[in-house]
Amino acid sequence: MFDVCIFTILYLNLFMLFQLKSYLKFLWKSKNEHAVHSPFVFHLVTKCFYDKKSKPDPSGSEQAKQYQVLKNYRNLLLENTNTIEVIDFGAGSKVFKSNTRPIAKIAKTAGISRKRAELLFRISNYFQPNTILEIGTSLGLATSALALGNAKAKITTLEGCPNTMAIAKNQLQLFNINNVAFNTTEFKLYLSDFQVLPRDFRLIYFDGNHSETATLDYFELLLPTITNDSVWIFDDIHWSSGMEKSWKTIQNHPKVTVTIDTFQWGIVFFRKEQEKEHFVIRV
Repeated sequence: MFDVCIFTILYLNLFMLFQLKSYLKFLWKSKNEHAVHSPFVFHLVTKCFYDKKSKPDPSGSEQAKQYQVLKNYRNLLLENTNTIEVIDFGAGSKVFKSNTRPIAKIAKTAGISRKRAELLFRISNYFQPNTILEIGTSLGLATSALALGNAKAKITTLEGCPNTMAIAKNQLQLFNINNVAFNTTEFKLYLSDFQVLPRDFRLIYFDGNHSETATLDYFELLLPTITNDSVWIFDDIHWSSGMEKSWKTIQNHPKVTVTIDTFQWGIVFFRKEQEKEHFVIRV
């Protein structure tokens, strides 16, 4: 038992050191909108990433109201004292030692942060994707942001754990978010089985198995769905050396033209009219 504890501490320390080194490299390379010369990316950064209306204001704007919904959604999860048994098909957790996990702690440590939920809302609102695929529902924090960003979108969300999916489904229904289709499935199995060629997912949010092999598998399986307007968002691209390798592979793919590294996310575009260019942006 003592040896296991020592191993866990060393593992977590190495993980923290890796994350720190990755973040320092990111800060060294990162720029703001003043260093962006692509009109497409400049407009995205200034009108979406750095949107001046991004903070809730007393004017009662629609965006402020939606931010409050996201806040209420999160708070309800943080107040949930129940525990669930989680089936983890991904790369594992660096926080939880057991598969029996408190819902509140999942929301606090494993779910998307408030700031990123608001940014995801803005991205969905900015691009207005009519079809969205989310790989990794978890408790639905990101799902709610995507859905509120465009209430007319048809969202397909995938989750491997039925207990986690049940919480997300119940939460989304409580908040009258009804534009989501739920699929409890193993990601690769789903993506391999369904007919991808006729499908057009305007936006795909990858937040499932954070491993190099799985990420590249999903990338390749979904390539037949791309259009000139596709937007793909990869979560935790600096989570591990494997994820950083997969991000580099994706950046170098011939069908990828523009990528944006925000440290937490890697955002990918396939716009044929754009020159191949990679941006590192502080958000």
